[in-house]
Amino acid sequence: MTTGMPEVSADDTPVDGTPADATGDDAVDAEPIRVVDETDRRLVWIRRSLLLLWAAFVVFEVASRGIAFDRTRLILILAFGMAAATIGRRRAITVIIDWLPFVLILMLYDWTRNIAMWLDMPTHWHLAADVDAWLFGVNPTVWLQSHIKLPEPPWWEILVSFVYMSYFIVPYATAAALWVKNRAVWRRFAVCFIATSFIGLIGYTLVPAAPPWAAAKCTAAEVQGYPHDPPCMYQPEGAVPDNLLGQVDPRHDDAKPYVERISARGWNVLGIHQAEKLIKGGQGKSNLVAAIPSLHAGLTMMLVLFMWPRTKALGRTLFMGYALVMAFALVYTAEHYVFDIILGWGLAAAVVGTVTWVDKRYVQPRKQARHDDEEAEREEAVAEAVAEGSLAR
Repeated sequence: MTTGMPEVSADDTPVDGTPADATGDDAVDAEPIRVVDETDRRLVWIRRSLLLLWAAFVVFEVASRGIAFDRTRLILILAFGMAAATIGRRRAITVIIDWLPFVLILMLYDWTRNIAMWLDMPTHWHLAADVDAWLFGVNPTVWLQSHIKLPEPPWWEILVSFVYMSYFIVPYATAAALWVKNRAVWRRFAVCFIATSFIGLIGYTLVPAAPPWAAAKCTAAEVQGYPHDPPCMYQPEGAVPDNLLGQVDPRHDDAKPYVERISARGWNVLGIHQAEKLIKGGQGKSNLVAAIPSLHAGLTMMLVLFMWPRTKALGRTLFMGYALVMAFALVYTAEHYVFDIILGWGLAAAVVGTVTWVDKRYVQPRKQARHDDEEAEREEAVAEAVAEGSLAR
């Protein structure tokens, strides 16, 4: 039974079906109109209670097992949260309907990401290093580790390590939030996410390239012939005369005089040594020469560009700051060259720009035309009903 209150949807959407912050194309994709009744009110309380239980579960899970950097575990956790958030809004089965194809495509990406090793493509050891030297006159990783690296990780390396690993969480958490808010917008985000990932895969399959930490272990003579995995890249970190990057000249006493791969070092500040071991173990199993382009940089910039028209000043600042801090973390920790990051940013811009253009040029006009036709049919049906009622009287 309708309560007589103003008509809004079960997810607090105004009566016209447009979310309060929806503008432009997003307004066309608004969720269907619903009317609040007593059943909806009970569902709201159920939804909020389940979300509280889910939040408590997440806290317990992180406290007992640590942060969910594993994608399977992370998506399962997010799926429970999304299912709880759908109560009274849409069918919970839509979590599976929408997310299962998305997950399967990402699994396909995982299965094909090491195809460069099967193809035995020649690995570029000088390309990115030479471009960075041409851009800056010095190697940025060597310069940063010479000037700001300390013997032991300082407090701010907590942020560096966390930002580096957040790549495995933030894009998926953003996708979950978008899905709860607007499935149509989520679909565009998923297209951008998948396109960025697979084009990046094509890039580092056809042009495999060694990252700075590997180049710092090898000399030009050891990588003649563009080898994929020369023995030098597996040797322990240490000073290597005539290495491809050059020598670190530490400004701080007792800092190591060579480039180190320190993306996980910040966890030691918090005493979470197991996290560093897990991260290094995962890094050792990944494609070690998948540097061009940087997907860490590409996906974080994709977030910036996709969310820019959908957030206000604070949100834009946070997303842009995240991308810039990620770029610093990648260069400082010897995970990527600046060249890799520029290519990742360019990839993100191309993907988001293309998806936005296609959406505005083809998808949204069709949706708007369909919406207009439905409105015209509805108005015609109302007019006919009114006319029939008048004749009956």
